[in-house]
Amino acid sequence: MNPISSRWTVCSFLAAMLLAGTAGTEAPAQSSSLLGDPSNRRPLSLADVSPFYQPPVEPRKIKVHDVITVLVDQKSQVTSEGNLDRRKKAEGGMTLNDWIGFNGFAIQPDPQTAGDPKVSGIAENKYRAQAELDTKDAMKFSLACEVVEVRPNGTLVIEGHRSVRNNEEVWDAGLTGVIRPEDVLPNNTVKSENIAELRLDKRELGHIRDAYRRGWIQRFFDRYQLF
Repeated sequence: MNPISSRWTVCSFLAAMLLAGTAGTEAPAQSSSLLGDPSNRRPLSLADVSPFYQPPVEPRKIKVHDVITVLVDQKSQVTSEGNLDRRKKAEGGMTLNDWIGFNGFAIQPDPQTAGDPKVSGIAENKYRAQAELDTKDAMKFSLACEVVEVRPNGTLVIEGHRSVRNNEEVWDAGLTGVIRPEDVLPNNTVKSENIAELRLDKRELGHIRDAYRRGWIQRFFDRYQLF
């Protein structure tokens, strides 16, 4: 017998015996990782193989009276156009055919010696209105707010006020709202677009405000639109 053939025969026999002995059993899976105890292999992670790995910073727990900076960036734009054209025209005519006269206490027909009186008229009303409105508004500033309440579901109620006075010029700003802790950025700021129940108040007093504010008579006419 050829030695090579005899070796293949022995190998085939051993493989058949191995398969017969393991029939009906499940082969255990082995992790591709070579780290750790062979009986407790686990997949590779970035912390195991990278010399530059830095663990992520754990988010800090925000408590009552902590201060968070709100980045206010509010923009709005309104465009409205209107056109109204209304016309009314009415024509009418009346003729009095009979009338009455008094003869003592008696009532009797009164003849129309000059003919039946007639009345006729034409009424015309025309109203035309055209309006166009285009407004743009933008508000951008930052405001430090204090956490005044931590709700049971984890959301935070914030409130902040600021007043700046420069001689006769005064700028007041106030903000309240509800935010989620995960919306607070690592630099301890939160955007105003992520604030729920946002109430924002900004006022100006002084010469700058007086230069463009409406007087009380103008406000009266704008409110009631007498004409």
